[in-house]
Amino acid sequence: MDVMQAIKERRSIRRYQQRPVDDEILTTLMEAVRLAPSASNRQEWRFIVVKDRAQIEKLATITGQLFLATAPVIVAGVALNPERVMRCEVPAYAVDLSIALTHLMLAAVEHGLGTCWIGWFDQNEVKRTLRIPDEYKVVGLLTLGYPAESPDFRGRKPLNEVVSYDYF
Repeated sequence: MDVMQAIKERRSIRRYQQRPVDDEILTTLMEAVRLAPSASNRQEWRFIVVKDRAQIEKLATITGQLFLATAPVIVAGVALNPERVMRCEVPAYAVDLSIALTHLMLAAVEHGLGTCWIGWFDQNEVKRTLRIPDEYKVVGLLTLGYPAESPDFRGRKPLNEVVSYDYF
C-alpha cells in the first residue's frame, strides 16, 4: 500500500476486536516511530507500548475514555525534553512526537490495524500510571488494534480552504 492510500484509509477507531497484535508487527510499527524525523535529530522521546490488560483498563478509567479498554495495545508517546523550544518559538517535543505518532498511525493502516489519537487525559494521572518521571511529558496516547468498526470518512475542508501559495 502506498502512503497516500494509507492516508486516505486511516480512520479514528474506537472499537477493537479482542485479537492480539503480533509482536513482530509491533516491532515493525515501533521501527516506524524510531525512524521518524525529529528536531536536530535529537530523538528526545520514549514510546511505551502497553499490552497489559490491567494497565489498559486503568488508562481507560483515568482518561474517562472507556473505549480504550477495547484496544489490545496503547502506545504512549513521551517527550524527554519538554522545555526545548525551536527558534521558530514552537515546542520541539510537540512537533517531534506528533510526527512519530503519525508514522505509527500510517504504518498501522498498512497492517490492517486501526488507531485513535487520545489527547484528552490528565497528564499527572497518566504519568503516575505508567511510572513516567515528572520532568517528562506525555504528548499523546494511541490506541492500536484490529478494528471492530468501519467508520465512514469524515469530510475534510476543500484544498483551497487550507492551502495558500506564496502568501497567506
